[in-house]
Amino acid sequence: MNDFDLVLPTAVDVREVGMRDGLQLEDPLPLTDKLAMLESLVATGVRRIEVTSFVSPKAVPALADADRLAAELHRFDGVHFSALVANARGAVRAVDAGIADLEYVVSASDSHSQANAGRPTAAAVAAVGEIAGLAHGAGGSLEVVIATAWDCPFDGRTPVARTVDVARAAVTAGADALCLGDTIGTTTPLRVVQLLDAVRRACPGTPLGVHFHDTRGTGQANALVAVQAGVTQLDASVGGLGGCPFAPGASGNIATEELVYWLTDAGVATGIDLDAVLAAAAVTEKAVGRPLPSSLARAGGRNAPRGAVQPVPRDEMAG
Repeated sequence: MNDFDLVLPTAVDVREVGMRDGLQLEDPLPLTDKLAMLESLVATGVRRIEVTSFVSPKAVPALADADRLAAELHRFDGVHFSALVANARGAVRAVDAGIADLEYVVSASDSHSQANAGRPTAAAVAAVGEIAGLAHGAGGSLEVVIATAWDCPFDGRTPVARTVDVARAAVTAGADALCLGDTIGTTTPLRVVQLLDAVRRACPGTPLGVHFHDTRGTGQANALVAVQAGVTQLDASVGGLGGCPFAPGASGNIATEELVYWLTDAGVATGIDLDAVLAAAAVTEKAVGRPLPSSLARAGGRNAPRGAVQPVPRDEMAG
């Protein structure tokens, strides 16, 4: 037995958010380029894709084609598509477009809520019930994503109790799942574990995911401790593309290929092919017309058969 025994789950569920969070800061892409990107992502084997956001085209011009993109999803089999909404109007649009599984963002800090949604946190929380009803009425589900769960670019550190209160209120109002967002990429492993524990105690039995940014280089470390703490639902973006347009300095989601790289190497199943993600990163980089921040996309996979990462057997990990 090694002195350090890293306990990890046998599998995790990675949600690809490059189509939404990844593209929302970019110049608008032609629908053909988005479909090429989506096709490359589906080819990776990822089972969940947050494909777009039904928000004001004036606020996020890059996602103004949400309805047109949704109309093309029928050509892709075996993938669970979801969409982000900012209010009940967006939820109605999403459901009418055929997407009933929704993510709704509630900022834990008032200043970010005002910048992101034009209303304070309490008003955003008050809309959860209506949006949940719309999703459930269409046979779908609602996940509440708590933005600025750890820190706010305007208000500073978010008190744990504040995030816990938002989580509890969201579940009470009808949310089926929660996701904690490190919107500006400032949190660190110890704080990740502390908040996960607090939210779990407040909302026992509610599925809980995480959404990390790698703005300050801690994203993958935070993902590791979250997985070690039992989280099996993680967001990631191909090539590390993305950020929040309403949070200064909020660049860079954790890269899907880097997450898959270390999870696969640790023997944790994702169902995602690393070579295919690297190919999707190349397609995405061509579409946006600039280099992506992912280190792995630049360096490539380990020198192994066909460039794939070879997992370490469980018995070898144990010593």
